[in-house]
Amino acid sequence: MAKKSLQVQQLNTKMLSFAILQEVTIPPTGWIRAIRTAIGMSMRQLGKKLNVTKQGIMDIENRERDGSITLKSLREIARVMDMQLVYGLVPNDGSLDALIDKKAVEVAKQVVMRSAQTMTLEDQANSTIRIETAIRERAEAIKSEMPKILWD
Repeated sequence: MAKKSLQVQQLNTKMLSFAILQEVTIPPTGWIRAIRTAIGMSMRQLGKKLNVTKQGIMDIENRERDGSITLKSLREIARVMDMQLVYGLVPNDGSLDALIDKKAVEVAKQVVMRSAQTMTLEDQANSTIRIETAIRERAEAIKSEMPKILWD
């Protein structure tokens, strides 16, 4: 678990750098066209750098706008425009730790509630406090084990 914990910490640190980018909105025309027009570069000029026609540039810009462009293409376009592609993933919950916590609690709740249901049927129901404690304890155990079922 120590190795996984270190991996999580290292990735969290890297991902924090990208968190602010969640606030950035993509230009309606896409980044390529917005940057190209802002710097005064024509489609023909960009096409010449990429060895494609003006129509090819229109196709590239359309693919970016509709989300079907490849990372390889974006990286090459950035290179010829003297830029670099910055790429990353950011957890919706803010960090990998928060994501793991959420998933562990979900799995723990399923396990504990299954047992609680069985005990209720046998007229041996636990209190709400005991169930909540069991969920917390089970979630901690799940996080320390990091089983593959966490992601099912």
